[in-house]
Amino acid sequence: MVSVCLCDCAVPIAPGYRITKESREVRFVPGTPPAIRTRLTYTLVNSGTTDLNFVDMTLPSASGYGVEDVHATLEGQSVQLRDIPVELRFDSPNAVRVNFDSPWKRGAKHNLAIEYAFRSPGQPGARITLSGSDFHIGSRGGFAVLQPPKHFLAPYPKRPSKMYYTVDVPADFRVLARGTPAGRKQRGGETEYRYRLVSNDLAPFVVAGRYVESAPLGGEGPIFWTFQPISIQADAVKQIADAWDTLEKEYGPLDKNIHEPHIVESAGLPEHVIGEEGPAAVSFPGGALLDARGFQEGAQEGAASEVFVEAVSHALAHNWFGDEIYPAANTSLVLSEGLPEYATIVIDEARGGQAARRRRIRQFLSEYDAALKGGAEERLAVASVTDAEPERRIALAKAALFFAALEDECGATAMQNALKEVVTLLRGQQVGYPAIRAALEQESGKNLAATFRLWLNEKGIPQDFRARYENGTSPAGE
Repeated sequence: MVSVCLCDCAVPIAPGYRITKESREVRFVPGTPPAIRTRLTYTLVNSGTTDLNFVDMTLPSASGYGVEDVHATLEGQSVQLRDIPVELRFDSPNAVRVNFDSPWKRGAKHNLAIEYAFRSPGQPGARITLSGSDFHIGSRGGFAVLQPPKHFLAPYPKRPSKMYYTVDVPADFRVLARGTPAGRKQRGGETEYRYRLVSNDLAPFVVAGRYVESAPLGGEGPIFWTFQPISIQADAVKQIADAWDTLEKEYGPLDKNIHEPHIVESAGLPEHVIGEEGPAAVSFPGGALLDARGFQEGAQEGAASEVFVEAVSHALAHNWFGDEIYPAANTSLVLSEGLPEYATIVIDEARGGQAARRRRIRQFLSEYDAALKGGAEERLAVASVTDAEPERRIALAKAALFFAALEDECGATAMQNALKEVVTLLRGQQVGYPAIRAALEQESGKNLAATFRLWLNEKGIPQDFRARYENGTSPAGE
């Protein structure tokens, strides 16, 4: 048997380089429009088998993030960033190249820095929001990423074992960010927050704004950051706390620095997110961003607060199915939205038992049937979050029902154990159908090929599933 090591071998087997030192600086710049200025610095060592003539990196999307003022330096000297050949971009359309004046010798070092600014993002939402009073940069896509040499055995350049980054904001801003807080400094009207990341921390994110804090009595439960003091209904607060506890129990804790969820107001969210009704709500690691309308509904009693709780619960589920693991490109809607929607079924069942689970599933069936009146169904396997809204609504409802059907076939315990295993073992990695199916089959002892094929490749809802929830006997008291 031959064992091949791709990352930490003492003897290199392919072209490659290591990041021996890295730092990042994020600075909010007030103005019209406001901006987020970012600087990343690296010390790199050629640790591979050959000399290198260039280094490639992927920049944040120009159209989505509003990237401007991109600038790079090598050994302190300005260098030009060039587009790499189209045939080498693969799934990295924003990749650029830094060419060296002379070959980068094996064992030699290079000091590289990249700077850019975000202004007027074209696609505000889960990955970035920006206004004069707040901003957030999500954990994927907002920072440049160094790419390995174009060789099938070339190792991916990983962060060093310890890395520091800073967030500079106006002195009246509050800040949440990934990692362990490592101090702060006051400079005039700005505060610099410093954070430490270690090798097993996921990618950094930043949430910041001119917020006031409303914390629960006793210090446990969700923390609310809003632009003005606001009182959230006690029952809504409890339901959000219960939803967070259920998600942690079902799929495992997030990380050592996230102890309770933060529910944060954002002025930069679009009116709706992925075509959903109700307030706009998106996830960030350890919390959820909501628009002002969401907080207004959370302050009301009755049905309005139910909409608030549902929006927050769905966004919180994205912490596990979007940050801890993230979907492969060809599964973008089924995994990225179907799993969080399925998690709301699990939350309902934890709160109200089987009767609540059945009600939520019947709700998704009703949404599916209503959506069919406004659009044509595509196969779930090819559904995308970029589809037209009528088709997307059909797929969103069906994706949640797909995972409910898997739970029916495998059992709740096997479903919970399988998803927790995927989240734990593949933390920070891209996940597709094979990983989900393999974990479910391992836990349940069943072959799920027919179920995956039926739900993903056939249109409509299987009749036995529909009959189970529409015509079956309802539990007493439902």
